[in-house]
Amino acid sequence: MSRPDFPKTLGEFRERFAQGDACYDYLVLSRWPEGMVCPRCGCRQFWRRSQRLLYQCRGCGYEVSPTAGTLLQDTHMPIREWFWAAYLVATHTPGLSAKQLQRQLACSYKTAWYMLHRLRRGMVNQARSPLQGIVDADETIIGGPVEGLTGRGVTAAETRTLVLGAVEVHRWHEGGKGWRERAGRLRLAPVDRAGAASIGGFLSTNVAPGTEIRTDGWRGYSKSALAEFRHEAQPGIRARHIHRAFGNLKTWLAGTHHGVDPKYLAHYLDEFVFRFNRRNTPMAAFQTLLGLTTARTPLGYRALTEPESTG
Repeated sequence: MSRPDFPKTLGEFRERFAQGDACYDYLVLSRWPEGMVCPRCGCRQFWRRSQRLLYQCRGCGYEVSPTAGTLLQDTHMPIREWFWAAYLVATHTPGLSAKQLQRQLACSYKTAWYMLHRLRRGMVNQARSPLQGIVDADETIIGGPVEGLTGRGVTAAETRTLVLGAVEVHRWHEGGKGWRERAGRLRLAPVDRAGAASIGGFLSTNVAPGTEIRTDGWRGYSKSALAEFRHEAQPGIRARHIHRAFGNLKTWLAGTHHGVDPKYLAHYLDEFVFRFNRRNTPMAAFQTLLGLTTARTPLGYRALTEPESTG
């Protein structure tokens, strides 16, 4: 059995999820597309206790909450509001800031911030496949200019963060026009420095061995960092696909969020990657986000506000 279909328009979404019960039923189908299985006795038959929004096993009476063990656990916001937030985050092209979500849900800024950061934690599929084929790789600096420093040196400032990026390049031959290219899937990660160790670790985590890596020739992309890959240096070429992705990232961070605290940047990068990789199927991204969100452990406010470490 496959997951339930997803709403294609805003009108369909509002009609389909007007009631909390419908949201819970959809969450169950998204989380258990093959059907719920009782963790105690293995029974596959349940009935829903509408008063408590729990599903009870017909075999042993064990109660299962659709949000237990997920990022939606222990939330005080109605599930309809969570669905609405997930839909807006997944389908709104420029994304949403906490201030914008606050206006949409008529809630406090703290609640909107909390919801967005919980959703961002659910935007990374831990089982995602590595990039492969041809991959553009480079690094960029997130943050404005720093007096007295230039280039990669500005990362010495506390408000500046170095970000490594890699994007698949889909290449095909088109008649008399020759070879054409377009960007595929993207990966981003904040790091402390653009050295061989950081670059090698990032590539090993996100790119399949044997992949052709295209870079601008920066010395950090050394033989040791690229030992598992084939390397093509292209010094002076600035119109590669990863540079376009970096440009879109900076525009998004500045335009939608007006800058981001470095300790939270990793999760904003996760959101940008999630949106970039699903840019051609934004409506389906809503369902994907629900599926990924229900595969993560619950997080409280304190956990969400802890500083993010870089590697």
